[in-house]
Amino acid sequence: MGDLAWIFFSSMVVNNFTLMLFLGLCPFLGVSGRLDTALRMGAADMFVLTMTAVAVWFLNAYVLAHVPYLRLIAFIIVIASLVQIVEMVIKKLSPVLFRELGIYLPLITTNCAVLALAIFQTNRGYGLLEGLVFAVGSGAGLTLALLLMASIRESLDLADIPDVARGTALVLFVAGGLSLAFMGFAGLLSSS
Repeated sequence: MGDLAWIFFSSMVVNNFTLMLFLGLCPFLGVSGRLDTALRMGAADMFVLTMTAVAVWFLNAYVLAHVPYLRLIAFIIVIASLVQIVEMVIKKLSPVLFRELGIYLPLITTNCAVLALAIFQTNRGYGLLEGLVFAVGSGAGLTLALLLMASIRESLDLADIPDVARGTALVLFVAGGLSLAFMGFAGLLSSS
């Protein structure tokens, strides 16, 4: 149980895909303008990551055991299919959210965090349970990064900031500050 807790905490905080490994930056910078949108995008990412973990485990265990050179192609096909399903479900259940997420929803397909999850899970030799914990932790980390950025951006909208400092420059400055703050957790790896 301790290993599973460490996998979860490590993937969520210590090795956060967005703030430590700089994966998944497109939705992080694009959808983090409002808390509700950021939370929903985080949930969509977490769903895709979790389903990807299950599919990758199945592919590695039963389909690609003897043809490892096909892994990358299979992972990309699985990810694209899962994102298509998520996109269709969100469009059907919440057209407003579908419009709010805009182009960033189909961009989950090219979100390198999802492909990184599949590759890391394979390279680390995670079984089904470890893979699921890794995926949920990674999804929680992406959601945490989105929510932190969205809450700061909403606060900055109310602040008196000169026009020259507003916009992309300020967003990148905040992202850099968040990344530096999360780098403090890297010391947890060396102490264990």
